[in-house]
Amino acid sequence: MWLFKQALLVVSGVGAYFGVRGATEGSVDLAVQHAHLIVDLEKSLGIYLEKTLQEPFTNSGVLATLANWVYIWGHWPVIGATMLWTGIWHRDVFLRFRDAMLVSGLLGMSIFVFFPVAPPRLAGLGFMDSVTERSFSYRVLQPPAFVDQYAAMPSLHAGWDLLVGIAVVTAASSLALRVFGFVMPVLMAVAVVVTGNHFILDVVAGVVLALVGQLASLALERRRARRSQSRAPDVREPARHRDGRVLDGSGPVDGDRTGDRAVHDGVRDTQNGDWQEAS
Repeated sequence: MWLFKQALLVVSGVGAYFGVRGATEGSVDLAVQHAHLIVDLEKSLGIYLEKTLQEPFTNSGVLATLANWVYIWGHWPVIGATMLWTGIWHRDVFLRFRDAMLVSGLLGMSIFVFFPVAPPRLAGLGFMDSVTERSFSYRVLQPPAFVDQYAAMPSLHAGWDLLVGIAVVTAASSLALRVFGFVMPVLMAVAVVVTGNHFILDVVAGVVLALVGQLASLALERRRARRSQSRAPDVREPARHRDGRVLDGSGPVDGDRTGDRAVHDGVRDTQNGDWQEAS
């Protein structure tokens, strides 16, 4: 039941994400202008390397196909598999992963709405759209009606795959899974650029948002822990006699009360300070 509720929440969040993206596609002209602003910024920083990086993939069908596979099958299928695995066997990791995705996704959607950016392949910059030209799978996984093509900034492909890597490395008990957790985000960061879908700064922004989401998820985890602790019963250390025996309402309790009717078989007369024999 718990897993079903979590799946329903995640599916609702993903549906809202695609719904917002599809319904808020920005002005094409404005998105292209913003793309050129990013190019100018990258040139000033000396990191406008997208064409150089894409060239080997443009000239090699094998490399282009590998990049397409990473971009297509390394995103939603991997996210779904990671959520299922952690949801069943590593619930604490699942909750952090879920919260980080929801927070970073909400922030990303805000940027999509207020700062639409055309991807390199649609910005009139001479980039090849390798996914559209050499693959049909992506349009099945993400129908055009539910995708804002002018939402390149930030790259949540790169950002969310980083969250996948963090979750996998955290939960993995095998070397192979840990290697996958480290390598997959790097492969996705390369794939989104060489397929013409994102600028380098889009990747940087996606990574930053993912890390913000991860920090928020840790804060939410601490909040859940505090709330759980506050609801826990108050178990206090019982009062004890000076010799270590537990005291109840009537006196020392150690399973044998026969010698504990009074100290030294007598009670102290608090008025005269003398000891009187117990009656």
